[in-house]
Amino acid sequence: MSPTKITPRLPKGMRDFLPGDMIKREYVFNIVREVFHLYGFEPLQTPVLELRDTLMGKYGEDAEKLIYNAQHPGGKEEVALRYDLTVPLARVVGQYENEISLPFKRYQLSPVWRAERPQRGRYREFYQCDADTVGVAGMSADAEIISLVVTALRRLGFQQFSVKINNRKLLTGMGQYSGVPDAQLGDLYRSVDKFDKIGADGVQKELLERGIAADAVARMIELIQARQPGLENLDFLDDVMGSIPAAAEGLRELRELAAYLADFDVPPSNYEFDFTMVRGLGYYTGPIFETVITEPNLGSVTGGGRYDDLVGLFRKSSLPTVGTSLGIERIIDLMDILKLYPAEIGGTVVQVLVTVFNAETRGASARLAAALRAAGVRTELFMEDKPLGKQFNYADKKGIPLVAVLGPDEVTNGSVKLKRLKDGTELVIDSGNVSSNIMTLLG
Repeated sequence: MSPTKITPRLPKGMRDFLPGDMIKREYVFNIVREVFHLYGFEPLQTPVLELRDTLMGKYGEDAEKLIYNAQHPGGKEEVALRYDLTVPLARVVGQYENEISLPFKRYQLSPVWRAERPQRGRYREFYQCDADTVGVAGMSADAEIISLVVTALRRLGFQQFSVKINNRKLLTGMGQYSGVPDAQLGDLYRSVDKFDKIGADGVQKELLERGIAADAVARMIELIQARQPGLENLDFLDDVMGSIPAAAEGLRELRELAAYLADFDVPPSNYEFDFTMVRGLGYYTGPIFETVITEPNLGSVTGGGRYDDLVGLFRKSSLPTVGTSLGIERIIDLMDILKLYPAEIGGTVVQVLVTVFNAETRGASARLAAALRAAGVRTELFMEDKPLGKQFNYADKKGIPLVAVLGPDEVTNGSVKLKRLKDGTELVIDSGNVSSNIMTLLG
C-alpha cells in the first residue's frame, strides 16, 4: 500500500523563506547586529516558551487575547509562546540579578508569535529586534536608544525618516489639564493613538463616544495638535500646563533628552516632538518614541520607550529601563520597495562556480574549489556529470557571477579560465593567482 500523498502547505500566518529571501534578511540582520555592537549592546537569547503567568497581565487585555497557549500533553505547567521580547527580558533581569552587571545593555533578534488575523503585512510568526538598557534612570539612555535607531536606519540606506517623541507623563498631564478623569486616561490614550488614521475630528468623535466631557475633549484636541519647531513645542506646553506636576516632569525629561540628542550628534531633521504619538502597550512610564518613514510616507518602522516598572514584577524592587523594537520585518519589505539592497545581495551567496569538464578533470576542479574556499572565496563545485553549457545555465539561473573552467588544456598548462556572466568578460590566469583575480572581477 503506497503512502498517502500530502499537499504541501503552511498554517495561516506562517511563511517560508527561500534562499534569495534569506540572503536579504541576513544582510539586514547583520547590519543591525553591527550597530548594536557598536553601541555596546550584547546578545541575549530566551526560550520560545514562557510560563503563562510570566506573560499574562503585562500587555493589556486586547493584546493578551493574541497570546498562543502551547500546552503539551500531560504537562502540569501552563506555558505559552512568547508574545514579545520585552517581558522575557524583564524576567531574565529578575531571575539572574546576581549574575548581571548594571547597566545591562542587551539586544535580541528572535521570532515571536501572535494569534493575529492573517493579512498583508501581518503574520502570526515574525521576528522582533529589540535593544534595551536596564539600570539607567537618566535620559542619556533614552537618547542613546534614539541615536542607535537613527544610525541603524542610515546604515541600511534610509534617508527620509523621523523619530517621533512623546512622554507618557506628559500625556497624563494633558489629560489632567483637560479634565479627563484618571479612570478614563486609558480610553484617552487609545483614541489619541489613532490620530494619524482618523484625524482630529475622528479622535474628537471617539472621545465623546467614550463618555469624556465635550469641554475636556476640546482642550485635549487643542493640546495634541500643537505643532511648533523643535523645543518651541515644549515651550508652548510649558506655558499652558507647566504647573501640573505630571506635565512638568514629562517636559523636564524631554528637555533633558533633547540635550543628550544634541550631544550624540543626532540630526534635528531626524526627530520631532509629536503629542499625538501614544504607543499602545500599557507598561510605558516616560518618554516614548516611534520612527516613521516620511518620503514616501510608508508608516512606522520602530517603536519603544521607557518602562521603569516592568522589571519590578520579577524582583523586590524595579529598575529603570528603556528600549526600542525595530520592525525588522517591515524594514526588510521596505528595503525592497525602496531598492536599498546592494546589487550583489540577492539570489545566492556563491561567488564562483567551479565547473567540471569531464571525469578526468574532476580531481583538479575539486582541488581548485578547495583552494578558493581556503582563500575565503564562496565557492560551489558542480557535482553532476553534465555538459558545460548546462553548468553555465545553472550558474546564470542562480545568479552566480563568475564561472571557473578547468579543461584538459588548462590542467596541462596550470591555468584557469574565469568568465564573468553579466558581461561575458573572460580571463585566463595562472592557477596560483585565481583568488585575487576573482576578487578583481567581482569588484
